[in-house]
Amino acid sequence: MNILRGKIVIITGASSGIGRSTALAAARRGAKMVLGARNIEKLNVVADECRQLNTEVIAVEVDVSNEQSCRNLIREAINHFGRIDVLINNAGISMRALFLETDLSVLHKLMDTNFWGTVYCTKYALPYLLESKGSLVGISSIAGNKGLPARTGYSASKFAMQGFLEVIRIEHLHEGLHVLIACPGFTASNIRTTALAADGSQQGESPRDEEKMMGSDEVAEHLLKAIEKRKRSLVLTLQGKLTIGLNKFFPSWVDRLVFNHMAKEPNSPFGKK
Repeated sequence: MNILRGKIVIITGASSGIGRSTALAAARRGAKMVLGARNIEKLNVVADECRQLNTEVIAVEVDVSNEQSCRNLIREAINHFGRIDVLINNAGISMRALFLETDLSVLHKLMDTNFWGTVYCTKYALPYLLESKGSLVGISSIAGNKGLPARTGYSASKFAMQGFLEVIRIEHLHEGLHVLIACPGFTASNIRTTALAADGSQQGESPRDEEKMMGSDEVAEHLLKAIEKRKRSLVLTLQGKLTIGLNKFFPSWVDRLVFNHMAKEPNSPFGKK
């Protein structure tokens, strides 16, 4: 039985990467979708790809860092479909720069998109998710469990997102709401090429070998299966699982491992000391 068939799924950041792959995977399962992203041209292409898989889709231009834009996204979903079964808070940006050298506006942008975007969308979708006993999903990161050097804003926003979603889960513990916190680990996507540098400009290229990482299509399959099984957490990649597991028992040792690993990135903002 296909659990997602006919369900109304909202996906933010759906124009590329994990968001696009998740939209296509959900379309193949027969879900009806509301896709949101800032780039409406790219988003419309993804929406058309989903429609070719014989499902109903609407595309909504949304800037998740703007509360009213998020409110409009949820309003459009209700006006068109009348209900919400799944909200996937996927929209996000990253950064790569030492905090000492980073303009504080960069951290504001990270928090506005990654944390406040999740808060805004959840705020307006939550009454409908409670009504449907649906799923609230946050795409977090290993950086939301272990601070990553040169990613202060990214780690802070993902830690904040996870704390927020955990509280929502507990507040509605007896109301049938499913809350999933997903941590894909290092996966191939465009998040590193669009990551912000110390001055707020886009990095432009990935410092990692994208071809050796788990692909976004594989991430999407794991994500949708976790939603179908109503799991509370999802951690992907062996590296991600080891980082979180070992950090519980050997945090100081993992600090050194993480430092040394990240220092090996091409043009790393810090060297091995």
